[in-house]
Amino acid sequence: MDDMSPIIGEFLTESYENLDQLDQDLVGLEANPEEKSLLASIFRTIHTIKGTCGFLGFTKLESVAHVGENLLSKLRDGELSMTSDIADSLLMMVDAVREILSNIESNRSEGDIDYSDLIELITYLQSGQNPEPKTIETVKAARKKRNRPAKESMPVGDDAVPLAEEKKSERRDAVERRSGNIEAEEAYLAKHKDRRSESDRRTESIRVNVDILDRLMNLVGELVLARNQMVQLTATEQDPSYLSTTQHLDQLTSELQEGVMKTRMQPIGNIWNKFPRVVRDLATACGKKVRLHMEGKSTELDKTVIEAVKDPLTHIIRNSVDHGIETPDERVAIGKNPEGRLSLRASHEGGQVIIEIKDDGGGIDPENIKTKALSKNLITPQEADRMSDRELINLIFTQGFSTAETVSHLSGRGVGMDVVKANIEKIGGTVDIHSKVGQGMTLKVKIPLTLAIIPALIVTCGALRYAIPQVSLVELFRLEVVEGESDIETIQESPFYRLRGKLLPLVYLSELLQIENQPNSDAVNVVVLQAGACQFGLVVDGINDTEEIVVKPLSKLLKGMTPYAGATIMGDGKVVLILDAMGVAQKAHVAYQEDRDPVREDIKDEKEAKGVDRQPLLIFSPGNETRMAVPLTLVARLEEFNQSMLENSDERPVVQYRGDIMPLIFLSDVFGMNTTEVKEGPVRVIVYSAQGRSVGVVVDKIIDIVEESVTLKKGAVRPGLLGSAVVQDKVTDLLDVEGVIRRVDPEFYKTRTVASSKNLE
Repeated sequence: MDDMSPIIGEFLTESYENLDQLDQDLVGLEANPEEKSLLASIFRTIHTIKGTCGFLGFTKLESVAHVGENLLSKLRDGELSMTSDIADSLLMMVDAVREILSNIESNRSEGDIDYSDLIELITYLQSGQNPEPKTIETVKAARKKRNRPAKESMPVGDDAVPLAEEKKSERRDAVERRSGNIEAEEAYLAKHKDRRSESDRRTESIRVNVDILDRLMNLVGELVLARNQMVQLTATEQDPSYLSTTQHLDQLTSELQEGVMKTRMQPIGNIWNKFPRVVRDLATACGKKVRLHMEGKSTELDKTVIEAVKDPLTHIIRNSVDHGIETPDERVAIGKNPEGRLSLRASHEGGQVIIEIKDDGGGIDPENIKTKALSKNLITPQEADRMSDRELINLIFTQGFSTAETVSHLSGRGVGMDVVKANIEKIGGTVDIHSKVGQGMTLKVKIPLTLAIIPALIVTCGALRYAIPQVSLVELFRLEVVEGESDIETIQESPFYRLRGKLLPLVYLSELLQIENQPNSDAVNVVVLQAGACQFGLVVDGINDTEEIVVKPLSKLLKGMTPYAGATIMGDGKVVLILDAMGVAQKAHVAYQEDRDPVREDIKDEKEAKGVDRQPLLIFSPGNETRMAVPLTLVARLEEFNQSMLENSDERPVVQYRGDIMPLIFLSDVFGMNTTEVKEGPVRVIVYSAQGRSVGVVVDKIIDIVEESVTLKKGAVRPGLLGSAVVQDKVTDLLDVEGVIRRVDPEFYKTRTVASSKNLE
């Protein structure tokens, strides 16, 4: 019960507020029976109380609320009309609910009071017949009797003496405390701090309308902008008193900003606490075993976001348990653990909130979706033939669509996922779903930046400034340009930089956003950003200072522009766009495959947990569209040479490279393949270095760089190959670099000749 205390406390607080409003609404409904919106509001409130108390195990409260909900349902559907008897019974139902809540608050039990007479009365009213007047009066009389103060609560006889002594003691304490005795004050507080009732303790916190907090947040945002302007003005100010005042204002603004933001932030664990019980009850009802894992419960979200995602997350979890995870017998039959796994993960990423719901169930079969959609006439056969698997899976967000074979109390009515998407998009978020048949499904909810104040790095590109949220930053570095060249390499026309032995993809912001700029001829400024599991370098013209910015959401016309997360107003009054690291990575096509497919990422995590080694591989083609791979650790550099730079030495192709003569090995000749490159085209070379020497392995094309666990297949292997493996779901030959070099140039691994060393003297 201790673990449930926070949930019960929140339930009690919300229920008390709802009951206070119910009293007013019921009286208003009795005066205006035709007010449908008022009736709908009353019904939703009772339905919420009934649903929550059912999960918490309060059966008596659930039965009272349930019978009231049934009566309200008939009123809502027009089967009954509001009468004074119905109004009286509903108000007594509200009083009964309040009475049970009071017992739960005081001792965590529903009490011993029997409400069968009230339940019987409300059930009778549902039939449309008017009860006898004495029936209602009997129920009212019973309630009045229960609410009358008990006689034994008044002190009499011997009990009055200790009470009188206690009053005298309290008066003496009060005199000492008024006289300024600090010890007496502290003793009094220690003695009486636990005598406060739960309702007294509730008054220590207040609930504020979110609209007021929004207004307050806007004002603080404007104050931050004014503060930034004043800080800029102080750069040329010499008056000490003015500088001191500005610094004090800066400090106060920061503290006020932090305090206001905390009033709106709540940990997502507040809504996750009920999910273990939800999953348990649903799994039991479906005859399944499901283990729930939650990560990131302390991730804080804005209050409005918390409220917006609560119901969608609940529905997604219900779908995962009901539709996604198989029964224990089905899982055992296909080699899975009989216990299914459902995980929730929340995190801040790039200044955004990412919520992932993953299960290891059967996934979604696109063909099944297509069949269902065609049977419901949601798509035409022509549309179905043109749709990809991803487009077919997204049909589950269509209104009225359901994969359930029969309608049950859990699912099958075709409502839910369309509402989930609508509610998420209402707050400017997106829902992305990935599935692999037989392996599971991942649903990612991405909530963009709304109104917030965050630290950001200001960069320039051309004549424009951009803000990058500091949570996306990894590091900054500057590449010197010597004689127009830098250490930037090119692979398949894409720029890379070898940072501490690893290839870092580079994205030029000017090219991505199609901005005219004049790049610095002396240096290249690189901002390393983290986007999911991917790191990349953003090349900008200039890097300014970091400062706190007020994030304003983009208008609906600009929401589809993925590189941007919002906008802000700088101290000089100009608007600056905020870059979204993941959006930039996706637009530049530098995000890893795992970032685009969370199911693959989940599989990757499982392999790592089992100890499967993974290594970075360079994928290339030597010719004839054959795929080969070599460990990236063996690659010193990737180069491209013009055909005119190739020469011959001792009847072997060579090229002058970094003050030395580097021999070249054409893999197409080694394996007897035809290349697709024309003779005038560039020569792509993988540079391999050992014992102070380098050799260039010439390939037809560079395909990709991946990180995979390699399992060599048994069988006959050609000379120059280590074997074959499946990489990126394609058969790939593993090149034996040293074997090929020894085969073509047996002298490569021998000590360099004495003549060459003498020439250096």
